[in-house]
Amino acid sequence: MKKLLLSFMIVLVSLSATATPDEGMWIPILIEKYNIRLMQEKGFKLSAEDIYSVNKACMKDAVVIFGGGCTGELISPDGLLITNHHCGYGTIQRLSSIENDYLANGFWAMSREEEIPAPGLSVTILKWMEDVTDRMMKGITEDMNAQERQKVLDANSEEIRKKALEGTGYTARISPFYMGNQYFMLVYETFSDVRFVGAPPSAIGKFGGETDNWIWPRHTGDFSLWRVYAGTENKPARYARENVPYKPLYHFPISLKGVQEGDFTMVFGYPGSTSQYVPSYHIDMVKNHINPKMIAIRTKKIEIMEAAMNTDPLIRLQYSAKKSGVANAWKKWIGENQGLERMKTIEKKQAFEKGLTEWINAEAGRKAKYGHLLPEYEKLYSQLKDYSLVNSFTSDAFFSSGAEAVGFARNMMAFANLFEGDADAARIEAVKGELLAAADRFFKNYNHETDKKLFVAVMGLYGEELEEKWQAPEYLKIKSSCKGDFQALADKVYPVSVFTDEARFTAFVNGFSKRSLKALAKDPIYNLARSASEFISANVRGELMRIQSEIQKLNPLYMTLQMEFDSDRLFYPDANSTLRVAYGAVKGYYSKDAVYFRHYSTLKGIIEKDNPEIFDYDVPDKLKELYRTKNYGRYTQNGEVPVCFIATNHTTGGNSGSPVINADGHLIGVNFDRAWEGVASDMAFNPEQSRNISLDIRYALFIIDKFAGAGYLLNEMTLVE
Repeated sequence: MKKLLLSFMIVLVSLSATATPDEGMWIPILIEKYNIRLMQEKGFKLSAEDIYSVNKACMKDAVVIFGGGCTGELISPDGLLITNHHCGYGTIQRLSSIENDYLANGFWAMSREEEIPAPGLSVTILKWMEDVTDRMMKGITEDMNAQERQKVLDANSEEIRKKALEGTGYTARISPFYMGNQYFMLVYETFSDVRFVGAPPSAIGKFGGETDNWIWPRHTGDFSLWRVYAGTENKPARYARENVPYKPLYHFPISLKGVQEGDFTMVFGYPGSTSQYVPSYHIDMVKNHINPKMIAIRTKKIEIMEAAMNTDPLIRLQYSAKKSGVANAWKKWIGENQGLERMKTIEKKQAFEKGLTEWINAEAGRKAKYGHLLPEYEKLYSQLKDYSLVNSFTSDAFFSSGAEAVGFARNMMAFANLFEGDADAARIEAVKGELLAAADRFFKNYNHETDKKLFVAVMGLYGEELEEKWQAPEYLKIKSSCKGDFQALADKVYPVSVFTDEARFTAFVNGFSKRSLKALAKDPIYNLARSASEFISANVRGELMRIQSEIQKLNPLYMTLQMEFDSDRLFYPDANSTLRVAYGAVKGYYSKDAVYFRHYSTLKGIIEKDNPEIFDYDVPDKLKELYRTKNYGRYTQNGEVPVCFIATNHTTGGNSGSPVINADGHLIGVNFDRAWEGVASDMAFNPEQSRNISLDIRYALFIIDKFAGAGYLLNEMTLVE
């Protein structure tokens, strides 16, 4: 095994000389070995140690994991942080009320005393990363099955992390790279006292809404400001009024110079997941089996939510974050399928695999080592596609902003189970408290009639889109009893169920006893939740995990095979939510025949889209006044206020909020999206059309200063003219 890993790294390093432009998400600790020369040739003026170092302050110290799935960056010596508006959207929504609707109206703290605590929000900073491959592979043999292999990996991981973290107060994770051929440990420090500093109204921060999402040109001011607070000695601490702004080791200087086509750009962030090296069977499963059905159910959910949101400001507030979450992946899947089709990705993969098979069969040793891989993949993916679809579709129907009351009812299962056994009173009270707290959060953003419509729609689709053998038993029973008339069922159940009204639910939980179990057994909403949950657990998840484990066991060898076969190709590791560097250049692109998109958009485009009759295009009066009077300050380029720009950096989900850095290491933008034509880059990067979309930092400064009147915030930033 050590010999295999050594040869793998030799191939990796030797390939650095043949790197193709712009594609790839690179490990920062290895930038010095195989990227820095190429970056400098493209215009980068700094060193690898300026990007990542454990010996001095560097850029990595200013890049954070924001919440659970975005990136952010520190932009002042006093813990001020910028990320996307959509990354803070859920938190801003939770902090809002009808009286103080920070989504609709925006918010700006005019002093630190006005900054709003954001419970549950955290910011995580990488301290260091370390190659732990040899220690992770200790005890691994090639004849192990997937379960045995994973058990050894888990034990090794626990031992390595425990030793590294002793006495530090840090956390750590060990992640596989190159399909499990290499492992890195990443050590983090997490701050939980994060406060809301400012965000533009949704009419700016979400301008264009879902219509413009994933589309270039974009005109959205997708940013929000937060501040990280620390306790004594600049260390993480729970929220306390006496906490003080965190003093980062490094913060990004902000460039006012702007961008020109051809300029070097670097995105430094936490991309979530890509699948560049999977076999054709994986892409066929996603494109032709899973995406179409997932698009169908989310289309219906979005239609219902949007219709309800257009009737009432309260419903708009309640469902804004939920609808955005549903729609973001929905639109991405549509673009992904179109991109995969346009690039003929499956056919190209199949052609590659045909050549691979011929190469394997040409030599007995290779055939013995690799000959089983593609046939085994074909068999496993033929099984995986159904289990993956059922798992995802059932979750979307019952638990993920589908039939919301059903999803909420699942929370009752653990509480009810206590009364079926002999749990002590203290345990019951603890779980009851958790359940009532969950109810408070749930009903704050719940609308009875909207959920009723969602229930009718998704229950119908669940029966239509999945074969009967994949449907939960209670669903089949209820569907039969109501003769498939879910509207009639909802009309009967929703007015009386404890899961559709907060007062009924609270009274039911507070008075719960063993006799209450009989009432639960008569509630179709609870029975659906329990049945769907138990069906997935008993019939889907176990087999899904087994198949995925078998595929994961094949992956390291398949990665090695590809690198041996295609020795002139550049191989970078798939994204896995760890810190990565992507580099490229500011560049426009041809969308289709005779249609060329330039590399930037401006405030003029916002005014051109203005339509007070459409919520997502209703430009605030103050912004229109600033445009009319040309009150632009120092935030212009060629007499216009720049809003967004595009570049060739390879990004994905998780890169939202990532700093976009110029050749001098200065912040020029905040990454937030990809262009529609290249959204399939998670599986197939298209250098002609794959473009990341970023907010021009000057537009953020313009909004803070001229629109919000919060220019005092600029005083703590390091601005470079």
